[in-house]
Amino acid sequence: MAKEPIQTRHAPAAIGTYSQAIRTGNTVYLSGQIPLDPETMQIVSGDIRAQIERVFDNLAAVAEAAGGTLNHAVRITVYLTDLANFPVVNEVMTQYFEEPYPARAAIGVAALPRGAAVEVDAILVL
Repeated sequence: MAKEPIQTRHAPAAIGTYSQAIRTGNTVYLSGQIPLDPETMQIVSGDIRAQIERVFDNLAAVAEAAGGTLNHAVRITVYLTDLANFPVVNEVMTQYFEEPYPARAAIGVAALPRGAAVEVDAILVL
């Protein structure tokens, strides 16, 4: 099956050897997004809520470039450097997803790229 890269200027450019997303058939694999502002490529200022919202804004932009929305997500993975921030993830997700919510895993990690506090990736089915 063919692999089609997905790219949008409305989300941060890849900072390594990866694509923002890859479509194969009707499945789209979104790379992890950290709270980078796509214009400045810097971590957004503000509290953890602002960072989590930026992550989901970035994911939403990539989903849109693929022809979908975050409501096409069937699976997301949340990486947090402090699992005490997980309740904020739950609150913010209600702004970006409708029921039924995607399957999800949350993983506590020691560090993330660029010193980010949160990263999220997703799998969409269109």
